[in-house]
Amino acid sequence: MGDKISLLKRYNLWGSNTLDFGYKRNEYTDKITDYIGNRLIKVLVGQRRSGKSYILRQVAKQLVDSGVKPENTLFINREFTDLDFLKTYKDLDELIKLYKKELKPSGKVYIFIDEIQIIEGWEKVVNSYSQDFSESYELFISGSNSKMLSGELATLLSGRYVSFEVFPFSYTEYVGITEEEKGRQSYIAYMNSGGLPELFMLQKPELKRNYVSAIKDTVLLRDIIQRHNVRDAKLLEDIFVFLVNNASNLISITNIVKYFKGQGRRTSFDAVSTYIGYIEDTFLVHRCDRYDIKGKDTLSGNAKYYINDLAYKNYLYSGYGYGFGYLVENLVYLELRRSGFDVYVGALRNKEVDFVAKKADRVLYLQSTYMLTDETTVEREYSALEAIDDNYEKIVVSLDDLTMPVRGGIKHIQAWELAEYVK
Repeated sequence: MGDKISLLKRYNLWGSNTLDFGYKRNEYTDKITDYIGNRLIKVLVGQRRSGKSYILRQVAKQLVDSGVKPENTLFINREFTDLDFLKTYKDLDELIKLYKKELKPSGKVYIFIDEIQIIEGWEKVVNSYSQDFSESYELFISGSNSKMLSGELATLLSGRYVSFEVFPFSYTEYVGITEEEKGRQSYIAYMNSGGLPELFMLQKPELKRNYVSAIKDTVLLRDIIQRHNVRDAKLLEDIFVFLVNNASNLISITNIVKYFKGQGRRTSFDAVSTYIGYIEDTFLVHRCDRYDIKGKDTLSGNAKYYINDLAYKNYLYSGYGYGFGYLVENLVYLELRRSGFDVYVGALRNKEVDFVAKKADRVLYLQSTYMLTDETTVEREYSALEAIDDNYEKIVVSLDDLTMPVRGGIKHIQAWELAEYVK
């Protein structure tokens, strides 16, 4: 038993050991701390290695800095091999009870459990402690699967949790870390690299490539193949490669099936659809459905898929042809999602609008392009927005050094200024 407490001490704030808190991600910690002080379970979801662990540690440190005793915080990262003994909710419950027995915290206890989905039946412990009115607990958990709060679990925790989706570093965070000047040059550097936090600790391209590949392999193997007993692992990876190399393109499941059949691969609509669903669940890619602007409804069939981080494209599949415009579009999508918008591909008669973004009462229509280099490009981007006959905000986003004047109520925004505009 004492060995388990010794293991926990390595990763907690109780002793004198120095912990790595990483780059301060105020965008997330500020939102989370707004909800501190109640029994709501704080849930962080997002792709593996997107920085959830650091954010949890940063929140724990903020609590201690604000006066909470270190021994009143408990941090458990199930991804550490030291904690492989935590297999079921019973193991988790025993460890929490052991912590309380050994450290004897007085008052409210703040429990942080990282990658909790690995623990079988974890929701039983979370539900029990969050609703324990004989003692005071506040729980913060993280997971790497979007389905961890679906179905019966959502019913079990209904109304008692608040979730935060964590993305890799944004462009704003990128310049904060690198101390580069905000502008076109640094935006292109960010676009040609990626935002996975640990990339910034690696200097050589080959090390970065190996790191990104390892993340991809871990997600596909541990979070999909093992979890769902996937039989055709090669097909799963090939579908992921296809989605990465067709990001920002309008595609359908039928088109993907035809593509593989053209390659001599036998597959089915159901298999491809299921495997894409698994990939989406791990946050590696995001599906963006079409939205009928006039009919005000989503459309089935074709959709676009965006990569959760451009590092997969840049370091693993850079040999495939890929225009800068598609990279910009992918980053614009991610920025909108970070800002809390629900995002769709706009459909209006024979025109396509890159994005329809909705958040509460705010609606944005956006076109994105690499550069407004000539009159033909300008007309193409602006005419799609001009065809919309309502009065919601309309924006063209590009990497031009100069901002174009407002045209018919349509604003031109430089990509590196978008985060400020949409927040």
